[in-house]
Amino acid sequence: MDPELPHGYEISTDPARLDAELIHRWLSQDAYWALGRARETQDRAIAGSLNFGVYESTSGAQLGYARVVTDRVTFAWLCDVYIAPAVRGKGLGTALAAAVRDHLAPYGLRRVMLATADAHEVYAKVGFAPLEKPAKWMVLGNQ
Repeated sequence: MDPELPHGYEISTDPARLDAELIHRWLSQDAYWALGRARETQDRAIAGSLNFGVYESTSGAQLGYARVVTDRVTFAWLCDVYIAPAVRGKGLGTALAAAVRDHLAPYGLRRVMLATADAHEVYAKVGFAPLEKPAKWMVLGNQ
């Protein structure tokens, strides 16, 4: 069964709704992969990405974020997925990953990648799986 967005929440790709200061605070202070990230770096990442926000429907308060780096033709990288601690455990992370998957589906991308140290089950619920041949992949830069 496909995950549904819980009642009272909405997901939007409207960049005007993003709270860049809040996103920076979440990622630079609480996300293990982005601790200490500079605000300028985060702003540039937002500007160069397809962004998704999770919002409380009534107040419009931002409660989650994800960004996708993609050419919209062959490849996408899902990253910086974050749900505010106060609303974790409600299925928002899974719903956000499903919204990203569904948004990207019409592009017919060959591959959508992500990396996670601790949320494998969240992404598996929407179809992500471990690499079958990780030895084929290489990286340039920090590991």
